Order: sequence, then C-alpha cells, then structure tokens
Amino acid sequence: MSDEGGGGHGETTGAIAAAFLANLGIAIAKFVGFLITGSSALLAESIHSVADASNQGLLVLGGRRARREPTPLHPFGYGRSRYFWAFVVAVVLFSLGGLFSLYEGYHKITEPEEITSPAVAFAIFGVAIVFEAVALRTAVRHATPQRRGRSWVDYVRTSRSPELPVLLLEDSGALIGLIFATAGVALAIVTGNPIFDGLGTLAIGVLLVAIAIVLAIEMKSLLMGEAASPEMIQRIEAELGQSPGVRRVINVLTQHLGPAELLVAAKLEFEKSLSMAELAGAINGCEARLRAGVPIARFVYLEPDLLAHE
Repeated sequence: MSDEGGGGHGETTGAIAAAFLANLGIAIAKFVGFLITGSSALLAESIHSVADASNQGLLVLGGRRARREPTPLHPFGYGRSRYFWAFVVAVVLFSLGGLFSLYEGYHKITEPEEITSPAVAFAIFGVAIVFEAVALRTAVRHATPQRRGRSWVDYVRTSRSPELPVLLLEDSGALIGLIFATAGVALAIVTGNPIFDGLGTLAIGVLLVAIAIVLAIEMKSLLMGEAASPEMIQRIEAELGQSPGVRRVINVLTQHLGPAELLVAAKLEFEKSLSMAELAGAINGCEARLRAGVPIARFVYLEPDLLAHE
C-alpha cells in the first residue's frame, strides 16, 4: 500500500470523528426503525453502523498505541499498531457486519415477515444517506491531498496510511448498503412480497464481506512490511548519492514500520582516498542529509562497500 510524508495520524482525526458520530447516531435510528417496521434490511444496517462505529474506535486506539516510545522489546517502536488494528477492523466488519447480514437475509427469505410502517423505514434511510454522504465527503476531503493524482482504487491499494482507506471503503459501503436496503424495502412494498427485504439484506452482507476481504488483504501486506514507493526510493538514492564522499549507491532496502516511519538500509561506495575518520564522518553526513531530505527515514543503517567487480 504509498503516501509517504502524509501518513500522520492527526490529519485523519476529523474524518474518524465525523464517521464515528454519524454511525453512532444512524445505528440508533436504524434500530428504532427496525423495532417499528420489522425490516430485516434496517436491522442489518443498524448492525452495520454499530460495527462501523466500533471500527472508528479501533482506528483511534491504533493511532494512540503507535505513538508509544520504542522499548528494548520493540526497538523500532509501535508504528505497525495502526496496521494491526486496521486489520482487526476488517475482521469486525466481516464477522459482525457481513456474516450477520447474510444470516439475517437468509432468515428473512426462508421466513418472510410483512413490513409495517414503511414510511418510517424510508425516512430513516433518507436521513442515514445524508449523514453517510457527509462522512464520506469528509474522508474524501482528507484523502484528496494524499492521493496526488492517483485513482481512488490505486490510492486504497498503495496507501501506507490505513485509516483513510478504511474510512473510504466503510463509508462507500455504507452508502451502497443503504441503497440496497432502500431498494429491498421498496420492492417488498410495491410487490407485496417481503422476500425482497431479505434479498436486500443478503446484498448488504455480500457487500460487507467483500469490503472486509479487500481490507484484510491490504492490511496483511502492510503488517508483513512493505517497501517505500518507487518515487520515495528514488529520493533516498538521490540524497545518498549526492552526499559528500559518496561515489555511488550500490543498493537500497526500505521497509515501512508505520505510515510515517521508514527503515532504510543501504550499501554505499565511498571515495577510496578517505581515511577511517573521514569515512565515519562521511557516513554521518549521509545520515544527516537523508533525514533532512526524507523526514520519515527514522532508522538509517549505511554500510560502506565496493562493487563486486572492483
């Protein structure tokens, strides 16, 4: 997943707070609507909103734990906590949201029940769509500066910051799920066949499971450790190659320890005329130049070497 330099947790707080408040209020409204109407789509959507609200709490927890200082047991810090809790979000979305919706949809198809007070259901759907649209718009506004011309699909797939891609997928899924729920209830009312309510609920379940799988795949990749983007690696090589005393950059390896924390290991060929003291000074100069030019390069390890044929 690449937005180096834009992976701080602070800029996502507004988007997370907006999504949390929207989902909490919507969950309450949807559940009250379910009690009045008996619509399985409303019940599935209320559970979906509860799952989303809990997920926002998990994202905040991950951000806080990532800020802990390194310890002897975790000398590179806790930056990957953000990836771990984002992975838990995928698990929660899959189990609490997706699987419950699939079960409820199957139940309503095999044992259909009439929908009462459909006007209440449509009113709640309308209000929920407005709130979810506002939450999605907030996430889009925060993500746009980091996207830097990439398509939204590429942004989600290449971002090293987990929170905004999670919010974008969740909020988009919530809006599409509301459309499924509205269509299911509308068809059930128009046709007089409540099975359409169950079909709408099944569609919500399939949607949530698909989103959860995408999130799990992306977060798994980040947890395993992803390299910096090709553009970032070029910047690193340029900074090292232009450092005094360096003849050439032999090899550079990188790994993200968090969205804004990068481990850099490089082999460099230095001028052969350098004394041991001068070589040590050149290495220190390389580190200082790299940290100034690439601030997220938190851990830097440089090794002097020669090309094999030399």
